[in-house]
Amino acid sequence: MASRRLYAIFITAASSATAFSPSLYHHAAPPPALSPRHRGGGDTAQQRLLSSSSSTNAMNDFDDFADFSSTQLAPMLSSSYSSDDEKHGVAKTNNGEGDDIDPFLASLQSRVREVREKSVRLPLMILDTMLPRQVLQIQIQHPTLKSLMRHRVGMETPTLGMLGMARISTGQTVPLKVGVEVEIVEMDRADGAPPPGTDDDRGVDRTPWDVSLRAGRRFIIEGDVERMDGGWTEARVRFLDSSAEEEEEVRRFSSHPGSDGIAHDDDDNDGSSTSVAGFGRDRLSVARAISKSGVFTKPNMKMKNNASLVDRWIELARQNERHPGQIDALLRQLGEIPPEHEPTERAFWIGALINPLPSMGVAMEIRPALLLSKSAEERVEVALDGILKSIRHMDGTSRMW
Repeated sequence: MASRRLYAIFITAASSATAFSPSLYHHAAPPPALSPRHRGGGDTAQQRLLSSSSSTNAMNDFDDFADFSSTQLAPMLSSSYSSDDEKHGVAKTNNGEGDDIDPFLASLQSRVREVREKSVRLPLMILDTMLPRQVLQIQIQHPTLKSLMRHRVGMETPTLGMLGMARISTGQTVPLKVGVEVEIVEMDRADGAPPPGTDDDRGVDRTPWDVSLRAGRRFIIEGDVERMDGGWTEARVRFLDSSAEEEEEVRRFSSHPGSDGIAHDDDDNDGSSTSVAGFGRDRLSVARAISKSGVFTKPNMKMKNNASLVDRWIELARQNERHPGQIDALLRQLGEIPPEHEPTERAFWIGALINPLPSMGVAMEIRPALLLSKSAEERVEVALDGILKSIRHMDGTSRMW
């Protein structure tokens, strides 16, 4: 029922998102006035998800937002203590002194921090499925969306919730319930745009802006998505942590082993990615995920010159770049591949590598399947299948199209 409500609320916004016409992104340095403050530096997913599409252009041009309804100006959950107090864990007494720690206030502040980190309200955008570490560059013109961006940039951490779309077994295209928090890292008037304040024939300022969004934490929507008076949507989300998810897989087996030696889902399973299903249903699942994740970077006898899967993919991808230096820039963006004992993060890194933004057209779209996967092992399997098929496509042994 929640999924149907989610679909009903989002379908108008989704239609707008898929109708955006592409344009080439031209980078421009952001002016100081607009620069945000940074923080520093049962079914498997493949069975649930038949297919998905990703953007194939460097920029999505928001040229028609007449029915735009995928964002909401919603502040992050705030607290009454300062950032320095939060950083150092100091609870101030009524006299304003930080030296005397009130145990009750310290406990309360700790709880507020926990709630603040795990469950917040976010404005939502339905545009493209993203994975942690990815950067999406878009161009916006609609006044409502520009107001949203201006509002969020003025915050300590200018973030939004980004959701993608997927086609399910019924043939419907619906928004995913799992997405990523994106930070506005750059915003500036587009190159060649008319000066600010230039209105169209209806008196609306449609000066285009170039915006860069960097994906960070994953989240799952909790409860219903709310349509606001202005036609926007917002939702309370819970952030997901890969290490905690893997620990939960082990804990669930230890706490609820079945007579067949397999961990079974609780009846109150909320459908989040911490649930154990599909691949992650026995006590060795995480161990297998760690073992399989090592395959990405170990020498492989089936690859040319015994190269690892990652090295071979990079070698072939450099021969298929859409522009010189694309792969080097992508690798700088993603950073070092996570260690093999972090199988979930490693799988997401692989997904971001073979499904970059903009798309190179050399791999099947696996990002929605990675987000929907319910265990570390399933995510690694999805990533392994994706990179192997991409390599075979690029070296010509098994073309996909």
